[in-house]
Amino acid sequence: MSNLEHRFANVNGINLHYVIQGTGSELVVLLHGWPEFWYSWRYQIPELAEKYTVVAPDLRGFNLSDKPEGASQYQTKYVIKDIYELVQQLGFEKCFLVGHDWGGAVAWHFATAYPEVTEKLAILNCPHPQLLIENLLTNPKQLLRSWYMISFQVPVIPELILGQTLEKVYEMNVRGWMHQPQNMTDDDLRLYIQAYREKDALTTSINYYRAGLRYGIADDLKRKKVKVPTRVIWGKDDKALGVELNDNLNKVIDAPHEVIYLDNCSHWTQIDQPDKVTELLLDFFD
Repeated sequence: MSNLEHRFANVNGINLHYVIQGTGSELVVLLHGWPEFWYSWRYQIPELAEKYTVVAPDLRGFNLSDKPEGASQYQTKYVIKDIYELVQQLGFEKCFLVGHDWGGAVAWHFATAYPEVTEKLAILNCPHPQLLIENLLTNPKQLLRSWYMISFQVPVIPELILGQTLEKVYEMNVRGWMHQPQNMTDDDLRLYIQAYREKDALTTSINYYRAGLRYGIADDLKRKKVKVPTRVIWGKDDKALGVELNDNLNKVIDAPHEVIYLDNCSHWTQIDQPDKVTELLLDFFD
């Protein structure tokens, strides 16, 4: 990653921090989840950059990007506009879009709202928001897995608890879930913790969950289907999201699509099985 550059872009009224590597004629955009930041793509960026221009932003509210005040500012309709304007500023008409966890939710929405800008869509361990909501209403097992989403609706208290337990959260629920824990070193953990020690980062990152439940699914996701080729890559040992969330993708995708399940892989897909994920992305883009 010696050629990695850190930059800022003024998009949609905020400053968005991103890293960029590669000089390819086609663009790959990598969207991280919670509780992560651009660094969660550290294994994929240099490999993809051998062929593509690769960009991994800190989504608004995370790490070094601006942190607008209020949960309403974290509705996906605003987040996808950040990414849309970033692609335009970089001088590309289209991108290969990859999202994991909350970045996956943003990617589902982006591909639905901007199919003309999305060459292909790759999703890592993130259900389509419509299918997630249906499962929360009808699947008690998934509702139990998603207890933290409900707890995050309480103001202030989640931030206070996490502020005192960040090290334990990463040790137990990130590295502790992984099949390849050596891929998350102590130095890596320190960088993650540092990112969430940034001023207001805990509140603004949790606001994604608050906005998701308060404002619901964006109209685009309700009315339209994904119209671009889609590959879902899913670590089967995900303690937060069940594989049954992928059962009805035909309801939300009107394009060629497939789900590839990875054995010995947790929710932290691109870190737990980095080589396999990179291989599957390169194959899909080609």
